[in-house]
Amino acid sequence: MVLKYTFSGLIYITPQDDCQAIVDAMLETNYNGDYCIAQGFEPEFTTRLMEAGFLIMSMNLSEDENDPFFIMLPKLHTVRSALFFENLHIKKSIRRLLKNYELRADAEFEYILDRCVEKHGADWLTPPLVETIKEIRRLGFKKGIGGQGLGIGGQKSGVGVSENLKPTSRAYPASFSLYRDGKLVAGEFGVVCGKVYTSYSGFYDESNTGTVQLILTTRYLQKNGFTFFDMGMPLDYKTGLGAVDISPEEFVRLFRGE
Repeated sequence: MVLKYTFSGLIYITPQDDCQAIVDAMLETNYNGDYCIAQGFEPEFTTRLMEAGFLIMSMNLSEDENDPFFIMLPKLHTVRSALFFENLHIKKSIRRLLKNYELRADAEFEYILDRCVEKHGADWLTPPLVETIKEIRRLGFKKGIGGQGLGIGGQKSGVGVSENLKPTSRAYPASFSLYRDGKLVAGEFGVVCGKVYTSYSGFYDESNTGTVQLILTTRYLQKNGFTFFDMGMPLDYKTGLGAVDISPEEFVRLFRGE
């Protein structure tokens, strides 16, 4: 695999490239950056990047707000945060709250994605990337990939969970949403690929609900055939839940199920 580089030293990926071979070459050459640059936002190409293990980001290179120039930035973290289910740590102060909430898998996806943009801004969740993510999901539904319905229901005995999301053969954008008395109080979206769920972004509207949502999401993934929760960039709150830092080599091996 011959890697192509920009003048700034970033790997440049085109739709004609084998995305998994790109990842192999990055590992073999000890590429020391997190980011690559990819050509365009075409859904099929973006799907293949996701399936190779990249977390897809974007940015606007133009300083003229009336004439934006968006690029796609596939990211393969040099250090990845992975939550293996047996390591999940729940503080006593949070444990007593869990029974008050209901988790729904793959419900209100587009609303949750839009709320994440509203909450965190469009610095990396740029308009063309958001539309591409939504289109990949629509195409997944047409092909019968991913969510078995939008799953608005759920049990309210103890911790209610609507089980509509399973491992998928191809990359599929999905969401997890948390409700208290029927009101949406926290949510996140990410990508399911194989037996791995990769978190992209989330939001919460009430104290502690972001943590509750992550805990219930971890339990959901464990129960429904996933191998681990890919949390992306390491942060203290992820470590506090039991996530550990792994190398890109280890991540790729686990992501591929090897």
